[in-house]
Amino acid sequence: MAQPNQFRLLSTRRFLPFFLTQFLGAFNDNVFKSALMVMIAFRLAADQANALNNLAAGLFILPFFLFSATAGQLADKYDKSLLIRRIKLAEIGISVLGVAALVLGNNALCLLVLFLLGVQSAFFGPIKYAILPQHLRRSELVGGNAFVEMATFIAILGGTIVGTVLSGASDASSNSQWIGVLIITIALLGYLVCRAIPAAPAPVPELKIELNPISQTAGLLREIVKKPAIFYSIIGISWFWLLGAAYLTQIPSFGKNVLGGDEPLVALLLCSFTVGVAIGSLLCSRLSGGRIELGLVPLGAAGLTYGGVMLSVIGGGLSPLTESSLAAFWASAGAKGFLLHLALIGVFGGLYIVPLYAMIQDRTEKALRARVIAVTNIMNALFMVVSAVLGIVFLSVLDFSIPQFFMVMALMNAAVAVFVFNRVPEFAMRLLVWLLSHTMYRVKHEGLEQIPDEGPAIIACNHVSYVDALLLAGAVRRPIRFIMFKPIYEIPVLHFIFRTGRAIPICSRTQDPEGYEQAFVEIEQALNDGDLLCIFPEGQLTKDGELTPFKAGIEKILQKNPVPVIPMALRGLWGSFFSHKGGNAFTTLPRRFWSRVSVVAGKPLDATSASADRLQEAILGLRGEQR
Repeated sequence: MAQPNQFRLLSTRRFLPFFLTQFLGAFNDNVFKSALMVMIAFRLAADQANALNNLAAGLFILPFFLFSATAGQLADKYDKSLLIRRIKLAEIGISVLGVAALVLGNNALCLLVLFLLGVQSAFFGPIKYAILPQHLRRSELVGGNAFVEMATFIAILGGTIVGTVLSGASDASSNSQWIGVLIITIALLGYLVCRAIPAAPAPVPELKIELNPISQTAGLLREIVKKPAIFYSIIGISWFWLLGAAYLTQIPSFGKNVLGGDEPLVALLLCSFTVGVAIGSLLCSRLSGGRIELGLVPLGAAGLTYGGVMLSVIGGGLSPLTESSLAAFWASAGAKGFLLHLALIGVFGGLYIVPLYAMIQDRTEKALRARVIAVTNIMNALFMVVSAVLGIVFLSVLDFSIPQFFMVMALMNAAVAVFVFNRVPEFAMRLLVWLLSHTMYRVKHEGLEQIPDEGPAIIACNHVSYVDALLLAGAVRRPIRFIMFKPIYEIPVLHFIFRTGRAIPICSRTQDPEGYEQAFVEIEQALNDGDLLCIFPEGQLTKDGELTPFKAGIEKILQKNPVPVIPMALRGLWGSFFSHKGGNAFTTLPRRFWSRVSVVAGKPLDATSASADRLQEAILGLRGEQR
């Protein structure tokens, strides 16, 4: 499979106008918010400024609780491109009001504008992620999300720096005018750009809008909980926003109050994190190879914990600067390591969050997608509030230092990761598959588009090695339930993965008559539930690299459940460390890495023609001479 070029998205009308629209909107929000907070800080006494800034932060996040549920419903009911145009028109009006508020120096009016910007963001949020699957192919979804996450963090940082710089000089009146010109210009530009976004028809035009956000959110949560992979992915995304908010909130205080630096140093620290997220997001797209690679999520979670621990250790050893300059910081002991690990937190954060968003978009029903994203936004807002509470508790009540707080967050991240991956073992399995396919094997896929995206079906494949199931699970986009020989199912380590992946163990009727019949009961139930199953009709690993006669179990399954059967073949695994060539598997050291392996799918067969002999002939043809 050719490696997709993610940067081609930026040359397509399907993506570029939307990408620019969401970037400009996020940038504008942060320009105004940071300018307002700086002006409040300079105009008022410290105690009044702190109170108003905290109120401002709360007013910006409050709309996500009040309006996200309604916004999700609107995004499912109406054309998303039309909604975006209306939202951007509203932004122009809000910007004009914001300019008047800044010029007049009216704090109450400024806070109202900030609240309205939060309302606008709350209504744009569900559209932002729900529109991507409508305009992008499945192989482009990770790349699209990578660009969105990169742009979001760059917009937050860029808007914050620009708003702070423009509002911090001596001439307040002139500064307000420049800020006004900037935000109105950006709002107008955002509206002009958004008009080029292609139509995104409503998936549920007949939907009746329910205005009660509590009952709507509760009802959606009840539905989402029934799908653990989606629910815990939402938890994972929200946790990342909690973690990111914890770091970004404390970095300015750490740079100024602990290190004794000035604004350029704080900007450098924030830039390190933001650049890291941008690199991690694009790297995630590259490493995914056009797939929604959930195996990168545990890797990202481990990296977040490592980065947080090292940030705490290095940060705790940094000494206050003798001179407030970037050069003095750069020359101080531990500075480069601190910057590196702050950037690494961003890199691993990109690896962590991009696949989670893409998976939610891909696996959520079209009719519910925007509303599920809306619930995600509500959870994000809630977790960010919790982040603020944790900061208050540990730093003010318990009197932890900022480096100690970083350590607490890193350890909490490890605990949350273990919890989520235990609840959704698919992440751990995908990581193992990804490591196999990026160390021992180079896996090529052929014909996998012939596997149906939904509905009951059975994959029938030759059985060469102990990692066949893992490689198939990594190749096929849908989750697979494997019907496998019980002794293989019970192999230590792999047993945990197969059990949590709901594999169905089976053995011969003579060995365990009760277990044999129970396996067929589970198979029938799985197909009735619409699952994709995989069976190795040989019933055992090959001893000589050739196909052994297929057993009739597949025919017994199809008699009760006449579903499509997709013949598949594995090539290149015979002779590997996990095969029986030259004796028993695992008895010799791996001879080479990056061996070429192919996973090939043929045309589906209907139940009436999928006899054991016909399947063996089809799989032999797909495998060819390459064992």
